[in-house]
Parts: sequence; C-alpha cells; structure tokens
Amino acid sequence: MQSLRWRLLSTVCIAALLGLGLSGALTYRKAQQEAEELMDGHLAQTARLLLALVRDNESHLADLATRLATVRSDRASHYDPPLEFQIRRADGSLLLRSEHPPDTPLSASPGYTVIEHDGHRWRMLTLTLNEASGDYRVQVGQSIRLRDRAALEVATQSVVPIALMSPVLLLLIYYSVRRGLQPLDDLAAEVASRSPENLKPLASGNAPLEVQPLLAALNRLIFRLRGTLESERRFTADAAHELRTPLAVVKIQAQVAQLSGNADDRQHALAQIVAGADRATRVLEQLLRLARLDPLARLPNPGEIDLTALARQAVADTAPTREAGVIRLQVSDSPLLVRGDGELLQIALRNLLDNAVRYTPPDSTITVFARRHDGALSLGVIDDGRGVPPDELPRLVERFYRGCEPSAEGSGLGLAITQRIAELHEARFEVENLAGGGFEARLCWGRTWAA
Repeated sequence: MQSLRWRLLSTVCIAALLGLGLSGALTYRKAQQEAEELMDGHLAQTARLLLALVRDNESHLADLATRLATVRSDRASHYDPPLEFQIRRADGSLLLRSEHPPDTPLSASPGYTVIEHDGHRWRMLTLTLNEASGDYRVQVGQSIRLRDRAALEVATQSVVPIALMSPVLLLLIYYSVRRGLQPLDDLAAEVASRSPENLKPLASGNAPLEVQPLLAALNRLIFRLRGTLESERRFTADAAHELRTPLAVVKIQAQVAQLSGNADDRQHALAQIVAGADRATRVLEQLLRLARLDPLARLPNPGEIDLTALARQAVADTAPTREAGVIRLQVSDSPLLVRGDGELLQIALRNLLDNAVRYTPPDSTITVFARRHDGALSLGVIDDGRGVPPDELPRLVERFYRGCEPSAEGSGLGLAITQRIAELHEARFEVENLAGGGFEARLCWGRTWAA
C-alpha cells in the first residue's frame, strides 16, 4: 500500500528538484551570456586602449611593445583569456602586434567576427581611428574555446549555491510534510488506543481544516455504531423481558399436563402451551422486525407504491379471519402514489388492522381507507369501538405499552413498529378518538390531516 506521506514527499520533492533544475539551467544560461558580453566588452575596451596608446606613443613603439609583453606574461587568471592583437596604419604598415595574432587582413569591416586561427575558432573585433594625426586600425581577438571555458567557470560558480541549497531544501520539505501529517498520526494513535466500549466522539479541536471532514465522518460512524449496539442491547433486554412470561406459562402448563391424570385438564394445559408458544412467536417476530428497522437511516430501495392497492390487499387478507362484524374498504378511484417500501407499508397497515380487530367488539365495523384530502395522502384504519383514554394517546407508540387495562392479547409493539415505518417513509403517524365515537390511526403524507 502506498503511503500518503511518501506520495506527498515524492511529489513535492520532484516538483522542487524540477524547479531547482530549471532555475539552475536558466541561471547557467544567463551567466554564460553575461560572461560572453563581459568579454566582448573587454575586447572593445582593450581595442580602444591600444588605439589610444599607439596614437600617444607612436615614437616609442618598441618600449610600448615591451611593456605590453610584460603585462601579458603577468596574466594568471583563467577568467581573463589572453588576447591577441595587431595594429596597422591605413596603408597596411604594421605598427604593433602580439606574439601570435591572426592573419586576418585589417581591411575587414569594423565590428565583431568569428574566424579560424591555429585550428580554433576566434572571436575578433576590428576598430578604426581616423584623426588628423593618423589613420589607425586595430584588431583584437580571443580564442572562443578559452572564452567558453571562462564563461563555463563563471556560470558554474553561479549554479553552485543552488546545488548546495538543494539537499537543505529537501530536508526542510521532509520535515514540513512529516510535521504537517502529524495530526493524522495522532488521530490513528487515538483510535488505536480506544477500547471497544469507548464510543465517544473524537475530539476535533486541534485538528487542521483538511482533517475535519475525516473526523466528522468518523464521528458519524461512531454515532451509528453506538446506535446499532444500543439497539442490539435493547433488543436483547426486550426479548428477555417479553419472552420470560410466555415461556414461564408454557413451562407451568407443560408440568400441569405432565402431572394431570384427567384428560380434559391435560387437553386444556396443552392448549395453553400452544397459546403461549404462539404469543412468544408473535413477540419474537415483532422484536426481530424492530431490530431490522431501528438501524435504518433511510429506505434502501424506495419505489412508487399505490396506497389504494395496499388497502385493498389488506382487506382481502384480513376479511376471511374476521369472525364477526364488518370490515369496509374506503379508497379513491385513482391511484394514490407515494415513494416507499410496499412490504413495510403493508406491515404497518396490517398492524393497525390487527389492533382494530383485537381491541373492538366482534360486532363492530372497521374501515380501511386510502384518501387524498386537501393535498395530503393518508392510509389508515377507523373502528367504532370505545376509543382510548385521552391521556394514553401519546403513549400508544411506546414499546410494550398496552394501556392501563388491556382487553386483548398483544405484545405492545405493533404501533411502535408502525411509528418507525412512518419515520422511514417521511410520513406522520397520528392517532385520535373521533368525536362521534370510535378510534382512528393513520399514516399521513403532505399537509397536516384534518378529518
């Protein structure tokens, strides 16, 4: 696996080295040009000086040649390549020359030229001086090979500081990257040192701005993990609490059936065992359903659901099991579409219908409806029973709450499951006692429902 630190270091170091290399190349080129221009200027200065010396000392040219030879012999610096020169009159007569001057005729046009001399290329400058005292021409030259060597020395010395600075710059980059990524190391150490029970949010006060999104994501994950673990603990506690009673009943009735010598008593005990097992099964199914719904933050694959079709299906599934009374269907002629999970909505409606069947007299009327009213959609159940005491209405969605005087068997989880399904569908779950008598429970989408 590639390290982020080494990836960043390699990228920054390569960029820095490329920048230093480009800077060194440009500096080297510029230094070469400056050195060549400086030596061209030196040629021009020397040529003018020679013209002035010859003009002022024409009667003492022998002594002047001796002094110039002495100056040439004292030259020691490789930054100042030796010069070769010759000075003549306009008629071509030689006045003064160095030891090995080029043989280029002085009739050449004034200015800089490049010639071949002794197998090497030379940079030459020709100047003229026309005065009343005489007409002089001077030619001064330098070997281009020696000039290039001198220019190379100058350019190399200008690049040396950049070369010496490169290792220091790379060390500073390494230190800066290491220090800049230290918060990630600290965060990794903090996470690694935590125990499984420590699910507190990670502190983000000293973290840099770039690490804040990572910390926020980790804290959200910790929050979801804490919620999941809490749901599992709650499920375990709820299951132990709710299954204790039916299992105890099953055990007692099994002992009664085992010890009873009367066939009718034994048959009654066995029936109670079956009823206790059914109740335990219902409680376990409801608990497993809640355990599946609790961790969900949103529906995984919502689709378009027709509330009208849901209501018809619920009535069709429940009517054959109704021993007495009437189950009516009240739906719209047109489809009522919402986005959601059809299976979950079917469970919610089935819970509402099952509650109405359990808690109303056998001869009562139950209405399953799917409506559109004032821009809002609703799906629910109405019964003509005696309703619920007003102070108990807010508590109906609490888990395992079955009212102060439960009149039927139940786990107290049906409405809690319906409430959770409504939340996942961004709907409201509402319950109320009707003014003319009866009870209504519904899921609403859109505006607040007004019956």
